[in-house]
Amino acid sequence: MPNPSSAVSRRTLVTAIGATAAAIATAPAAHAAAPSTPASPVTPAAPTAPGTQAARTVTVPATRARSAAGRAAAGVRTDFPIQYVGVSWDGPRRGGAIRLHHEETGPGAWQPIATGCAGGPDVAGPAAKAAPAATVATALVTADGAVGYDLRLPDGATNLRSTALDTTTGPARTSTLAPTTPVTLCGVEYLSRAAWGADESKRFKNGVENSPAKYYPLQTLTVHHTDTPNADPDPAATVRAIYEYHAITNDWGDIGYHFLIDEAGRIYEGRWSGDDGVPGFDANGNAVTAFHTAGFNSGNLGIALLGTLVNQQPTAKARQSLALVLSLAARTHGLDPQAHVTFVNPVNGVTKPVDLISGHRDWLATDCPGGVFYATLPALRAEVAAL
Repeated sequence: MPNPSSAVSRRTLVTAIGATAAAIATAPAAHAAAPSTPASPVTPAAPTAPGTQAARTVTVPATRARSAAGRAAAGVRTDFPIQYVGVSWDGPRRGGAIRLHHEETGPGAWQPIATGCAGGPDVAGPAAKAAPAATVATALVTADGAVGYDLRLPDGATNLRSTALDTTTGPARTSTLAPTTPVTLCGVEYLSRAAWGADESKRFKNGVENSPAKYYPLQTLTVHHTDTPNADPDPAATVRAIYEYHAITNDWGDIGYHFLIDEAGRIYEGRWSGDDGVPGFDANGNAVTAFHTAGFNSGNLGIALLGTLVNQQPTAKARQSLALVLSLAARTHGLDPQAHVTFVNPVNGVTKPVDLISGHRDWLATDCPGGVFYATLPALRAEVAAL
């Protein structure tokens, strides 16, 4: 098998990953990015010559958020409808509960918080080998337009953080999409960060980039689910919620995945990787470090399917797009989709034997990417290898 650390030329990346991901950001894709609310029209540019496209603008609702920490995070009220509540704490993962408050009906019943091991930054240095990372309980809870919530944590929980999120009804915010060559691949649509409405200011903290991009040779590909509702009517809004939750609530500085895929098969650019137009990688073919598998991020590409796949399979379109992205990433880096490899974290030297295409649970104690879907990963590897 070719050495995974060998450099991949910019031309190879642009014509493969770029031409089938970044370059397939067509005008219909921008329209798909806009949430289904009156506050989210798309203003296309004037028509251009065939094969070219001028800069376009996409207008989406700005994310409204109210974050709190410590005791203040346990009871929050807002003046906007909450779509999601992002919650994190250190300590036991089980035993937390949330009670949502609705304007018409008041407080609802307490319901358990289903937490997982979402991810986080890698830990550098020898200490990373000697001691495991602290247990962090994380969850993104659907709030269905609530105006507040109360939290109840398990004994021993500390460092509580929570954020109320509205990604559909906020004031209009306009992003400019750079000129692109409209390309489609089997009808797949691609949404750049600008197309789905990423507010790049959220990558900065006190005027400094919170998690500056670092790049390492690609070694492995990891599949996730987002544990958010299925049959999502506004997946771009959900991607914005995940972004806010990861970047701000969890203080990672950006969204944790390299790519996300919705049930219609649309591909969303995740972790910021520079201004060169190549999503997920730098100009030399090295993968940007994201935050999807704490302790094993660098050189590990993370792709998340939107939805919950505990008891159901992904849609056929989502699975097809997933296989496509996995195939392109493996092929352009000379990796065997069916190989079993030893991952070596270039940040701290930590190693782990794992399938080249793995599930989140192969790295950490989590149910991700859902039991029903996880059982089909051997078949997925074969599908990817056949593309």
